[in-house]
Amino acid sequence: MPEFRFSPIGFLATPFRDRFGIPRQAQLAPHARGQLRLLRPYARPEAVRGLEAFSHVWLSFVFHRSADQWSPTVRPPRLGGNARVGVFASRSPFRPNPLGLSLVELLAIDTCDGVLLTFGGVDLLDGTPVLDIKPYIPFAESQAAARAGFVAGPPRQLAVEFSAQAAAQLSLHEQRWPDLAALLREVLAQDPRPAYAEDPLRQYGFRLYNLEIKWRCTATRAIVEAVLGPQDEVSS
Repeated sequence: MPEFRFSPIGFLATPFRDRFGIPRQAQLAPHARGQLRLLRPYARPEAVRGLEAFSHVWLSFVFHRSADQWSPTVRPPRLGGNARVGVFASRSPFRPNPLGLSLVELLAIDTCDGVLLTFGGVDLLDGTPVLDIKPYIPFAESQAAARAGFVAGPPRQLAVEFSAQAAAQLSLHEQRWPDLAALLREVLAQDPRPAYAEDPLRQYGFRLYNLEIKWRCTATRAIVEAVLGPQDEVSS
């Protein structure tokens, strides 16, 4: 059997430093921005000539935190985390070859110093190796009559609230990240908890940029309790 070797064309920079908290599909959090600086020898303006005419692109990437961890069956969150389906009937990262495909919005192309691409609606971990970029072709790739199996529609949305402490902290950090509140609302509205989690008093945490987000969840609401920067974590 032949073996194939691939080299990343670049590494995607995103707000998501932990797998927990990442939107489970692309486009669910439009304010989740990602940037890809192409590596040599791919960082040439002619390599992206004409790409500006497309609004969306496919990113082929590597699940670099899940390599060598494949399983023939997986438990999709949409099925409550208990029912199993075959790995090839899922988008699980635990695959024989840890390859993924993500449809993102192309926001900007900067060729002043190499090639820097900016995307919206990303659902990938910071530092994800990207193998290829391909333009999205709506007439060929959007099928209105397609069946979606156990993924019947978008996930339910939670209302997102901020405690007084979190709101004050958020206003400080928004000086650096103006879209931070919008991004937090989009991420937490998807309810990133495991499907079996029900305790309304349990506090969860995940990293976004260099911030630690502390939050809890009721049946219908996600409540952000703290938005901690590095100095806050040291003093808390």
